Amino acid sequence: MSDLETARLVLHPMSVGEAERLVAGDAGGGDRWAPGYPSDGDVSAAERFLRACADTGDPRPFGDYEIRRREDGRVIGGVGFHAPADGTGGVTIGYGLVPSARGKGYASEALRGLLLFAREHGITRVQGDADHDNVASQHVMTAAGMRPTGEDERVRFFEIAWADDTTASPGPHS
Repeated sequence: MSDLETARLVLHPMSVGEAERLVAGDAGGGDRWAPGYPSDGDVSAAERFLRACADTGDPRPFGDYEIRRREDGRVIGGVGFHAPADGTGGVTIGYGLVPSARGKGYASEALRGLLLFAREHGITRVQGDADHDNVASQHVMTAAGMRPTGEDERVRFFEIAWADDTTASPGPHS
């Protein structure tokens, strides 16, 4: 499976070996991790990916992706799907960046790239959520074209859905 490229980023589909190194905290194998990578969220996503591979086979293309800066190849975070599409064509996404990469538009750019990829691969609905106090993550999802759909005591829910027109864009490209 090939990398997904955006203007400033490469979304690299994580392999089993890369996920195992990430869980072990071992940046071997030529990995170029930015300081602060992996976060607890990255480790959890890699563990979920490895469980899926063991239980049902490799979920790619609906797996996890490393977010790499094109300029230096450093891994600055992760973005990905929590599981393959459900029976209605819907998926749930998650993402995160190392602290030094935040506030530069990388998360919105990565999410827009992943949404476009999902759309091109027949996904009809993408959902995500953010803690109430994580306003930055809420802004990322709205910047990528997702809209709030509700909330519970812990999180605010977001979604984007498409009709059958596969030429539609996933959201504003700023």
